[in-house]
Amino acid sequence: MKAIINLLSVFVLVFTSSLALNAQEHKAENEGWIVNLEEAQKISEQTGKPILANFTGSDWCGWCKKLTRDVFVKEEFKKWADKNVVLLELDYPRRKSLPADLKAQNAKLQQAFSIRGYPSVWLFDVNIDDTGNYDIGSWGKSGYAKTPTEFISAFTPHLKRRKAKKG
Repeated sequence: MKAIINLLSVFVLVFTSSLALNAQEHKAENEGWIVNLEEAQKISEQTGKPILANFTGSDWCGWCKKLTRDVFVKEEFKKWADKNVVLLELDYPRRKSLPADLKAQNAKLQQAFSIRGYPSVWLFDVNIDDTGNYDIGSWGKSGYAKTPTEFISAFTPHLKRRKAKKG
């Protein structure tokens, strides 16, 4: 009986460890970023904020890593983002794998936005219909910026235009 309990304990430990590792593995590289478009869209709808999507090659793209280091982890950017946008990270890694659903979602968005280089950052609104098709309203884009101030300045006109159009 003791052997069965020990075996069961080991199974539970391995199973829960694998679930925790799996969940951790599929989080965005940066704190505060969402990886699932449907989740980002729901938050966008609830808050009235547009989605700011970072198309990144997190494990191979030097400029992507630099953008994260120079802008996305800085307090100035975090405060601005919290007030103005819903953050969505769309990753295209080479050395790690994504779950099939995220990989398919990211490929679909890469095609929808005609992404040809990384990092590419887009500001947009999206509606997702019952069949999973996206209706995207794009407001603007940017690439690498040296500082949070420079990055924020690139998106400020797009946010103003969106606000004026949406009323």
